[in-house]
Amino acid sequence: MSALARPLFTAIWISAWAWCANAAAQDAVPPPAQGLVFLCTADARASLSSAMTDYLRELNIDPNWVVRTDSPNQALRFTLKTDSSNTLDLVQRQARHTPTEQVVLPGPKGQSRKVNTVSKQEILLALMHPGRNTQFGAESCHINALREHIGVRQNIVAWVEQLHWVWPDGGEAHWNTHRWHQGTPQDLSHLDEALLDAFFHQQDYAFGCYTASKLSYAHGILDYYQRVLQSPEKAQLVRQRLLSDKDPLINIEPSTTWNFGNTEDANQAPIAGKLLTLQRGMASTHFVPGDWIYLQNTDPKTQNKTGYEGSNAIYLGRGKFDDFYNDHRHAYTLNEKLDEVYQWRHGVFSRTEDAKKIRPLSAHDYERLSRNTEDGGLLRNFRLAPYLFGYEKLPLSESAP
Repeated sequence: MSALARPLFTAIWISAWAWCANAAAQDAVPPPAQGLVFLCTADARASLSSAMTDYLRELNIDPNWVVRTDSPNQALRFTLKTDSSNTLDLVQRQARHTPTEQVVLPGPKGQSRKVNTVSKQEILLALMHPGRNTQFGAESCHINALREHIGVRQNIVAWVEQLHWVWPDGGEAHWNTHRWHQGTPQDLSHLDEALLDAFFHQQDYAFGCYTASKLSYAHGILDYYQRVLQSPEKAQLVRQRLLSDKDPLINIEPSTTWNFGNTEDANQAPIAGKLLTLQRGMASTHFVPGDWIYLQNTDPKTQNKTGYEGSNAIYLGRGKFDDFYNDHRHAYTLNEKLDEVYQWRHGVFSRTEDAKKIRPLSAHDYERLSRNTEDGGLLRNFRLAPYLFGYEKLPLSESAP
C-alpha cells in the first residue's frame, strides 16, 4: 500500500468499525451473549474501545467481522460474526486470513531457533468466537491485559510445537537426575533452568501426558514473563506460586478440574491452581489456542489401565492438538485424538502392533464422539487457561502468595 493510500484506508477502516458498532446497537436481533467480555466502568470502556480498535487493526482483523455490544451492566462485548461455535476451522474460512507467526525460542548452548506457530490474530479471533464467554474483570479492563494473555497463549503453543519426550507406556517416569529428583527440581533456586532442561534435552525425560501438560504450562508461562515480556516482577510472581509448596509441578491447575466420577475427590476441600483457571460451559468444539483440554476414556473395561484413563491435550490452533512424543508428525487433529482414545476400548494401545483391532469410525461416529461426555462424547466440558497475571487478584493455592 502506498503512503498516499494509507490515510484513506485508515479513514475507511475506522468508519467501518464505527458503522459496525452502530449497526450492532440498532440490530433488532441481539448478537449472541458470548465472546470476549470486558466488565468496565464507563471511563474505562471508552478508552478500551479505542484501544481495541487499534489492536484489531494491528492484527489485521477486519472490524466488519466483529460485533461490539455495550451492555447496561457496564459490559463491553466483542463477538465474531458467525453462526458457528466451532473454532477448529478458523484458518480454513476464506474470510478469515490467519497466518502462522514465526517466533524465536532459545536453544541449547546459547543457540536460538525459529518456530512457526499460531498467530496472535487466530488467538484473538477464537477469544471473540461464539460458543464461549471469556471475561476480563474490572482490574483487567485494559488492552495490555488482553495483549499479555494472547502473548502467554502463543508462547505456550510455540514451546509445544515440536516435542519428542518419551512415553513410559505404564512404566515409571524418568527425569534428568542432574536437574530433577522424581519430578521436583534438585535445586529450587534454579527452577527456570530445570524447566528449560526438559525442553532442551527431551530424550532424557519420560512421563505421561498429564505431567507433560503441567511442564508445558509452567515453563511456557514463566518463560513468557521472564524472557518475552521481560517483566521481572511478574516472572517472580509466577515463581513464587510454583514454589509455594516446594513442589512446582503440583497443583498447577485447580483440584476441582478432576472432580468427575470420583465422590472422594469431590468431598475434599478444593485447591486453587497455581497458574491456571478452570473455565466451564463452552461449546464442545470451541477451543482457543493455548487451552488445556481432556478427552476421557469412557470405556469401563479399559479406563483404569495406567496411562489410558484419558488424554490431556493442548490446543495449538489451526485445528491441531499437541503430540508430546512425536508419534504423529508433531500434531493431531481432533478426529485423530478422538480415534486414538476411542480405540483403547478395543485394545489398540499401539497403532502398529494392534492395527488389526482398529474399528473404523464413520463421520457420524466422529460427530458423536466430539460432544461433551454428558452428551455421549469423549470431551470433558472444561478448559484450563492461564491467569491474567498482574491484572486480577489471584486465588490462594494452599500456601501461594
